[in-house]
Amino acid sequence: MSHFARPFDADLLVIGGGSGGVRAARMAAARGARVILAEAGGTAGLGGTCVNVGCIPKKLYSYAAHYAEAFEESHGFGWQGPAPQLDWARLKENRRRELARLNDVYLKLLLGSGVEVINGRARLLDAHTAEIDCGAHSHDAPRRVSARHILIATGGRSQVPPFKGHELVLTSDAMFDLEPFPARLLVVGGGYIACEFASIFNGLGARVTQLYRGPQVLRGFDDDVRRFLGVEMAKKGVDLRLNANVSAIERTDGGLRVGLDDGSSLVVDAVLSATGRVPNVAGLGLEAAGVAQSGDGAVVVDAHYRTSVPSVYAVGDVTARVQLTPVALAEAMVVVDRLFGPPPGKAPRGMDYEFIPTAVFTHPTVATVGMTEAEAREALDVVAIYRSEFKPLRHTLSGSSERTLMKLVVDAATDRVVGLHMVGTEAGEIVQGFAVAMKAGATKAVFDATIGIHPTAAEEFVTLREPVPGNSRAAGAQ
Repeated sequence: MSHFARPFDADLLVIGGGSGGVRAARMAAARGARVILAEAGGTAGLGGTCVNVGCIPKKLYSYAAHYAEAFEESHGFGWQGPAPQLDWARLKENRRRELARLNDVYLKLLLGSGVEVINGRARLLDAHTAEIDCGAHSHDAPRRVSARHILIATGGRSQVPPFKGHELVLTSDAMFDLEPFPARLLVVGGGYIACEFASIFNGLGARVTQLYRGPQVLRGFDDDVRRFLGVEMAKKGVDLRLNANVSAIERTDGGLRVGLDDGSSLVVDAVLSATGRVPNVAGLGLEAAGVAQSGDGAVVVDAHYRTSVPSVYAVGDVTARVQLTPVALAEAMVVVDRLFGPPPGKAPRGMDYEFIPTAVFTHPTVATVGMTEAEAREALDVVAIYRSEFKPLRHTLSGSSERTLMKLVVDAATDRVVGLHMVGTEAGEIVQGFAVAMKAGATKAVFDATIGIHPTAAEEFVTLREPVPGNSRAAGAQ
């Protein structure tokens, strides 16, 4: 039995069954709260974007794409014979099976925690009430639910810019089940989603062209990382065209004819538009409930994730803060501790957005934590830059021309390492460990005193001894 007061149907109504919503629902129920979770996608939607059409399937397809180059590289190590051929249908089916398993795991975790799961789309009616339409999953009439607290965790959705023929393009959600496999793929965009899919489908055997309207991909990342990745992706076969954009698309007998802003055109089998995501707020009834939104539709929250309506909270991509699954999970725990108290003997959790590591699963992988060089020069008096570019040991025999980039950004006044960046094999696995050290305040002296594991690429981070000449200067100095 709940120890909370009972004028409502639930102590907490969670709208959205993604990573943040599921975590909040489970942990709140573990505190004794009566919890209802509504997910518009039904059981198949549990886990949200990450599980169903984001991080998990992308990483699985990224693994698949790596095998083509791995088979080729194996010849340098004495392996003979032709490489196996991709069975696209089998890959898709195996992915579907694994995601169904994960959906079921999420459902069992929720039910096992005592959460009531409703398969339906929720719409706020006021500060404490929502109507849940189950029409897509049952013939039941819409259900009205009241809750002491409401948590919005509906994530984000893809958007397609308005141009002639925009209805012919695909978003990232559709890429995992394409039929047939696109021999010629155009990817429009330069963010992490665009770069990842360009790398994946290039590795799987498509002829990939990537258009980005800006001067270099991965805006917001360190400039050295951006330039380096652009070169490496091109070396692997991606036709990367910068300062280029789509003006119109039309269907022809030979495929989709894509007109570009410069007057040129190309013909492809499929077009992926990956030009950004927006908060998934359509139909939520935010206006009716009085929940304030920013110009892009994002739910506005305070430091405790409370909206302009005191009983309504929001976490994850719907707030458009940091759009990463682990961030949504951490934010969810802050809300649960605030509303229902922390576990016995524990202090309430807070959220620190400094030194959040992230990875882009391109080929090769990008991983980063902390400040870019440009950010450091803007914020700090004096910075020191350490950088190394090299051919990994593996590729001395593989025949691949792939190279690795590693970079440290150091606050010269305190010796603290404030930025760490890598482009190369297993960059995500490597940078995760260094993120712990940086969160703990590791200095360059600590890096220097740490013995490396030899032979590994990661040891390079603790053997960088000399700063890049001319880079240890005051911010803004010429």
